[in-house]
Amino acid sequence: MAQYFEIHPRNPQQRLVRQVVDIIRRRGVIVYPTDSSYAVGCRIGDKGSMDRIRRIRRLDKKHNFTLVTRDLSEISLFAKIDNEQFRMIKSCTPGPYTFIVPATRQLPRRLQNPKRKTIGLRIPDSEIVRAILTELGEPIMSSTLILPGQELPLSDPQEIRQVLEHDVDAVIDGGHCGFEPTTVVEWIGEIPTVARRGKGDAAIFQQSKSLSG
Repeated sequence: MAQYFEIHPRNPQQRLVRQVVDIIRRRGVIVYPTDSSYAVGCRIGDKGSMDRIRRIRRLDKKHNFTLVTRDLSEISLFAKIDNEQFRMIKSCTPGPYTFIVPATRQLPRRLQNPKRKTIGLRIPDSEIVRAILTELGEPIMSSTLILPGQELPLSDPQEIRQVLEHDVDAVIDGGHCGFEPTTVVEWIGEIPTVARRGKGDAAIFQQSKSLSG
């Protein structure tokens, strides 16, 4: 049975945040709100928990998990980005963007896309997420909470609790999130490509592509 936490979206209660982080550290899977939609996440590198997320969403091993971080200070450990990429990502984060970039050799293979050797990066503009990551002291692996057969992510935490109470270890109620997922930007070569239009403004990356060309 999943534990249920009502956490204030602007002033997260530290006592509850610590309880959530304890669940993550004990190999738990959590559902949490972001600045775009609800997501499901676990501790980085925890194979068993990642497999649970795959089962919940019915994902194959080609799925690109997203590494959710507080800021860009930890990026060099996981992703290979140049100065231009760093500046551009910094200019639009925290925000509703997911960046697909080349992974470093230090990143375990199970965390990468098996064919492309890439990793998704995400820095949400969410006080709840920041509080969790600060207490945890490391990123989490994550995926948008879109259930099999659905086109949009779940948005109502009470509904999420009813549907997934036996599949996850914790559900964080941070209020209703939107239905719009992140804008996904693939930046594997010199020029960024908008792979999915979402909540984040894609125009800045199209402009960057035009200038590079």
